[in-house]
Amino acid sequence: MAIQKKRDTYLQTIVKQGYSRRDFMKFTTYMAAFMGLQNSAIGQITKALETTPRLPVIWDHYQECTCCSESFIRSDHPIVADIILDKISLDYSLTLMAASGHQAEAAKHDTMKKYHGEYILCVEGSIPTGDDGNYCCIAGKTAIEQFKEAAAGAKAIIAWGSCASNGCVQAAAPNPTDATPIHKLTNKPVIRVPGCPPIGEVMAGIIVHVVAFGKLPELDRQNRPKAFYAKRVHDSCYRRAYYDAGLFAESFDDENAKKGYCLYKVGCKGPMTYNSCGTIKWNGGVSYPIQSGHGCIGCSEDDFWDNGPLYQRLTAMPGFGIEATADKVGKAVAGALAVGVGVHAVASVIAKKKDVSRRISKGRENRENLKDS
Repeated sequence: MAIQKKRDTYLQTIVKQGYSRRDFMKFTTYMAAFMGLQNSAIGQITKALETTPRLPVIWDHYQECTCCSESFIRSDHPIVADIILDKISLDYSLTLMAASGHQAEAAKHDTMKKYHGEYILCVEGSIPTGDDGNYCCIAGKTAIEQFKEAAAGAKAIIAWGSCASNGCVQAAAPNPTDATPIHKLTNKPVIRVPGCPPIGEVMAGIIVHVVAFGKLPELDRQNRPKAFYAKRVHDSCYRRAYYDAGLFAESFDDENAKKGYCLYKVGCKGPMTYNSCGTIKWNGGVSYPIQSGHGCIGCSEDDFWDNGPLYQRLTAMPGFGIEATADKVGKAVAGALAVGVGVHAVASVIAKKKDVSRRISKGRENRENLKDS
C-alpha cells in the first residue's frame, strides 16, 4: 500500500523558499490588513498558516481572457505569488501547469479523488450553455460537465473575475453562446470575486481567509466578500470633493479634466460600483483607473456591459441628497432642499466649491507671479 506523502504547511513551504520568519509575519499582517480584520486576527491567521497543510487547488478556465490569472501572479507581495499560487500545490491549471493533455487531466482527477472535500475549486470564465455546451469543450467534455464534476468534491468554490461571476462580455446582449456565471450551475455556495480582472491581493486574501478560518468570508447579497466589496468606488475616490462641489470634467480633453475634476459626467460608474480599487489600488498600490484619468466602468457589477454606454453619465444616481441630482448641482439650491438635503449639507457643498475655486485661483496667481519674476 502506497503511503501518501504529507503536504507541507504554508510556513514550512515559505521557509523552504528562502523567506524568514519575519517575512512570514509581515505577510500575515499584510493579509489581515487587506481583509479588514482586527489586529487580534493576525494571531489566528499566523497559527493557521503554521499548522495547516497547503490546500490543493484546481483552477479551471472556460470562456475568458486569463486576465484574472495574470492579475494574481503579478501581486505586489512576493509571498502571494510564490506560496499562495505558484507553490500552493496548484494541481491543475491549464495556464500555469507544465503538464498538458492526458497528463494534465490525470493530475486533476487524481487530486479530485485523493482530496475529495478538501480542495479549492477556482473558476475563471463563464460557462456556455447554448448548443448543449459545445461552444467550450476540454478533454472531450463540455465546460458544464467539467465544472459540475470538479464542483462535486470541492471544499470551496471561487468565481474569479466578472466572466465567472456575472458572465461579463460573453454574456452581453445578444449573448450568442448563452454564457452563464457559475453560481447559476451549482447548488453549492460560490464566492464571487468580480472585476475585470479583480485585484491580485483581493484574490490572495480570499484564499488566506478560507485557509485561516476554515469557512467562507462574510458575503454580501451578491455573494461578494464584504471585506473587499462593501464600499462604493465613489466613497473612497480622491475626486469625491470635486463631485460634492459640483466641479466636473465635461470631456476627457478639457481644462477641467486636466485639473483632476470629477469624471461623473464623462461616464464614471464609481457611484454604483462596489469594489476596493480606490483603497488597495493596482500595481503595488500605485494607482487605479480613476487616478489614471479614466472613469470607472463598473466592471464588478452584474451585467455591466449592458448597463448603458461606458462614456454616458448615469441618469439616476444611487444615494441621497446631492447625489440624486448631480447633473443639476449649482442650478438650484431649492431643488436640493426639496429632495431632503439639510441646510448644513448644502452649506458644506457650497463651502467646498468656494474653497476649491479659491485654491485654483490662488494657484493661477502664483503661476503668473512666477512668470513675472
